[in-house]
Amino acid sequence: MTPLFLNLGGGEVTLIIIVILLLFGGKGVPNVARALGKGIREFKDAANGIQKDIQEHTGHITNQVQEHIQEVKKEIEK
Repeated sequence: MTPLFLNLGGGEVTLIIIVILLLFGGKGVPNVARALGKGIREFKDAANGIQKDIQEHTGHITNQVQEHIQEVKKEIEK
């Protein structure tokens, strides 16, 4: 199911831009855009940190599984 905001057409985007300009004015739009960009950057950094932690922890588990596989192979060969 695609998010609703991905199905916006040109008219809807234009209307949204006009509403933003009316609400924040010409001088406020750069501040809003800057804050939005900073928020997105922080979210991406947090997501990357979580992904890195997961990969580190699963890497340890993967090594343990590989060791057990090697032990089982040795037992089978005997």
